[in-house]
Amino acid sequence: MKSIRIYIVILIITILSGCQKTQTLTGLWIVKSVKMGNEEMTPNARWMRFNPDFTQESGNGWLQHSAGNWTYSSEHSELEISNTNGLADPYGPFKVKLRDGQMTWKRLEEGQPIEVTLVKKEELPKTNGDQILGLWELVKTTGTSPHTSDLVDEMDYLFFRWDRKYVVGTKKRKAYGVYNVHGHKAELELFPYNKDLNKSRWMIYYKGDRLILSMMNSDSIVSYRFKRIDHFPE
Repeated sequence: MKSIRIYIVILIITILSGCQKTQTLTGLWIVKSVKMGNEEMTPNARWMRFNPDFTQESGNGWLQHSAGNWTYSSEHSELEISNTNGLADPYGPFKVKLRDGQMTWKRLEEGQPIEVTLVKKEELPKTNGDQILGLWELVKTTGTSPHTSDLVDEMDYLFFRWDRKYVVGTKKRKAYGVYNVHGHKAELELFPYNKDLNKSRWMIYYKGDRLILSMMNSDSIVSYRFKRIDHFPE
């Protein structure tokens, strides 16, 4: 009879411990680092949110791109994640360690050890693409390049819209195009609609309320410094 009581107590403690870990796991987690073997391949502002009803969402910065479910085995400290709008995960569950607001996932992928470190946060992080959104007035130009057009050289402002379209404006005219910000690097690509204008690639730097674009596809140093504004220049 005594051994049965001990077993019941141990069972209750195990269940409570598992419930506590599940509750600790819920919330918003930001990916701090991703390592595959000896290489680090951390995505920009990647996050996951684990809800108490065992649903989950994930994304990068302000963009949510996945949703699905999650399960946690307290007995084996294993986490499984599935996405309703993604591909099936062929690699199985992650081994999980939770400690002081930090979580580590480990498993093998294609024979290589994977280690993901996440930290618990209250707010979504920003990607380079989130930070670049809005209206920027040109305040300084350094260098010239044959890859830029007269339009860009005369530019007064650059407007990055939420729908991944951009507007280059001068006192006389405007030009439109689409832009892409790299998911892992601070790099920007501009694709103008006008076939007479050139595609261009830029490194992105932020200094306070200043945006600096430094051209990559150029033999000389070409950079543009902007300040954030909230109305179009007249």
